[in-house]
Amino acid sequence: MLYMAFGKNKEKNPERKTREERFRIVATRRVNDILHTMGLLRNCAEKANYNYTDEQIGKIFKAVEDEWKLVKLEFNKHKSKKKEFTL
Repeated sequence: MLYMAFGKNKEKNPERKTREERFRIVATRRVNDILHTMGLLRNCAEKANYNYTDEQIGKIFKAVEDEWKLVKLEFNKHKSKKKEFTL
């Protein structure tokens, strides 16, 4: 069966994944990639192999924490912002 979407004919695929299924697949892969990369960064903490300053470490943590805050904000922006006041 064909249908119109944005002016293009597309074949309806009954095996097409739902948005939730796609989210689970993509998010799982991306989180695993992040965890792997964080493990690689953790390897840089080995003082026997590397020399670094507290300032350099602070820059690393700030960059990671700033980006993490942006990710959390993006996920939380879709939650209801209206809160009813009660005593």
